[in-house]
Order: sequence, then structure tokens, then C-alpha cells
Amino acid sequence: MSTCRAAVLRGALAAAAVALLACLVSLPVAGANSPGPVCGLWYGIGDTPTPEEIELAAERYQVVVLNAWETDALHRLHTLNPDTTVLVYKDLSSTRSYPGAVTGDTDADHLPTGIGYYAAQRDHPEWFALDTHGARIEWDGYPQHWQMTVWNPDYQRAWAAAVTDEAVRAGWDGVFADNDFAHLDFYSSALLAGTTTPDATDQTIRDGLDDLITTAGTHLAAADKLLVPNISEARLFPGRWQSHARYGGAMEENFAYFPGQLLTDQGGTSSWTAQTSQPATPGGLALLVTRSSNLQVQRYAFASAAIRSGGRTCWTAPTTEDYSQPEWSIYQDVPFGAATGPAMREPFGAWTRSFDNGWMAVNPTGTALFLEPPAGLRLLDGTPVDSVTLQAGDAVLLVR
Repeated sequence: MSTCRAAVLRGALAAAAVALLACLVSLPVAGANSPGPVCGLWYGIGDTPTPEEIELAAERYQVVVLNAWETDALHRLHTLNPDTTVLVYKDLSSTRSYPGAVTGDTDADHLPTGIGYYAAQRDHPEWFALDTHGARIEWDGYPQHWQMTVWNPDYQRAWAAAVTDEAVRAGWDGVFADNDFAHLDFYSSALLAGTTTPDATDQTIRDGLDDLITTAGTHLAAADKLLVPNISEARLFPGRWQSHARYGGAMEENFAYFPGQLLTDQGGTSSWTAQTSQPATPGGLALLVTRSSNLQVQRYAFASAAIRSGGRTCWTAPTTEDYSQPEWSIYQDVPFGAATGPAMREPFGAWTRSFDNGWMAVNPTGTALFLEPPAGLRLLDGTPVDSVTLQAGDAVLLVR
């Protein structure tokens, strides 16, 4: 086990530490079939995959999320690598009326949602959520996305039946269910009809999504398919991740980093420790997304995922807002191998873990920490290391 104590960086020591952590060289690629601390995730919903991207994905990623109309890509991936888990994107909370989701006055053959806009308008207009003025709720910033009554049992059953039928018919391994959110104000400042406060609106939606996940997960499990919801802010609601992940896993789309801000242990229930305890829970897939091209952010998030992984954790660091590119961080090329023991919380708040071919430490505290790693390790550029001063909000990756 390593030891650590609080330290203050100054002058040349600070510069040296930054330089050591920044050093990277080309190392052998870990590859999709090599054991490692986290597997590769391609959240490929932003564009139609090219044949070259599909070939690469079969070699690189263990989990891929695609749009419902990408059935050719699905079948090609399964042919190239039957072990790749391919999930179809479906939105839990909205129906959509933009071109592509509809054609003229008809729902598209392949929907980004569970329920088509025109099918709902024609047969179940009561499934459109209304605000306190009786108007339908269109999401701010997302034109022609319409909030649905996720708390309505008929909507829940219809959504579950539709996505299960499609997953079975097309051969998807399961459903990636987007917008399992905690607060409507992500998308609208409206209050739901029958509520008088934002808290009451949000509680109605959360309770409805609890039931919808149970209904859909049960349907899909009966068909031997996974349900993996994209849960927002689960760390604020103890037990929510575990409950919603029980049918195949869950996604955290802001893992260790919100745009412009690292998640650390300075914020109580909003803390790094609270969030990273979620993928540490044994069970289904934990899909973790860290949206940043910054190498320090990627290093911090990758190490956080690896150190706290429960064994079925896949991670990605998208550099575009629209998820239009297959992404791969340089840290995923380092062949660390599998974990050889559990994550360890050190006395001053750092977390460490040993692997077959290396060791990692992450510092989610607000203070620089001095670490003494196990003997015989080196930086990624080959420099031997017997101690490291690790800045707050950073990580160090060492190899044998």
C-alpha cells in the first residue's frame, strides 16, 4: 500500500511535478480484447458511422450505442465482433416531431424515442405533458422535443412494449434509454399541470421514471435484452443509480467533470466520492462519459473510472458536443492490465489502486498531496519514480 501526506507545492517542485505528469510517449495499444481497468465505449449517436469506423469499433470498443436506423452498422459490428454489446438509442421522456423523427405527417420507421409523435397525437394526446396553463411542454433549446407523461402507466407499458419489440426484431443487445433525468429545468422552466412548485414537478417526473424503468426493464429482461438508462445526478438521490441500473447498467454523462468544472470532494453529496461510488457497485454496465479534450481532465477522469471501477465499467472522453466522432483517449492506450486489488482511500483523501502492469492515484481533494507509490514503477515516458507530488484535481498513472 502507498502512503501519502499533505504537501505544499512551490517553485521548482511544482514545475517538476507538472512536467512529470504531462510526459507521455507512444505505448503499445491495450486493444479491445486485452484485460484492462476500463473498457472502451463508443457513444455513436451524432452521425452515421462510416465503414472504416465500424471496422475500428469492432476492434476497439466493448460497448457501442447507435441510433435506431443504424441497423446495417449493428449487424456489421456483430459480424466482426460478436462480443461487442450494441445498444439502440431511445429517449424515455420525449417524443419528437422534427424532420427525421417524422416524415410529413407520418412517424418515421425508426424512431429516436419509444413513442412516435403522430401516434401519440392521434391515439393518446393525454400522453403529452401539459404545463399549468394547459400547453404542451416543448424543451428549451431542443425544438420539437415534447415532454411526455412518464408517470402514466399506459405510456410506460406502451414505451416498454415498443422498444422491446424493436430490440428483438432488429437484433439489438438492448436499449440505451436517454433522459432518465432528475429535474425538468434541464429542459424547461415550466411546472407540470397539477403541481405548484419545481420540487413537486420534479418529484412527479422522478417517480414516473422510477416506474417506467421498472416496467421497461422487466419487459426487456424477459426478452433477454439489456436496459441501460442515462441517469442524471443520481448521486444526489441515494440508491437511484443502483435501482435504475438493475436491468443491465446505467450511464453517467458528466463523469468526474461538468463542463468547466472538475468534480471533487469539496461538495458534500455532489462529491467525487459519491459519484464514483456508483460504478463501483457490482452489477451491470457502468458507462461513463467525460466530455473534454483537456488531457488533465481526461487523466483525472480515466484514473477515477479505473480506480473505482466495479469490473464492468466502460469510459469515453468525447471532444465534440454532438458525439459525431469515435473517441479514444491516449490514456486508453496504456496496457495497465486488470486490477490486482481494491481501490484504497489514503489517509489524506487520495485514492489509489494497483494493476497487473501499473498503479494509479487520483486526488479529488482541495490540497496537493505527496504520494509514495509501490517500488519499481515509472512514468509513462520511462522515468523511474519513487515519489510523486500530486496536485488537487489531478491523477498520476505509473507503469512497471
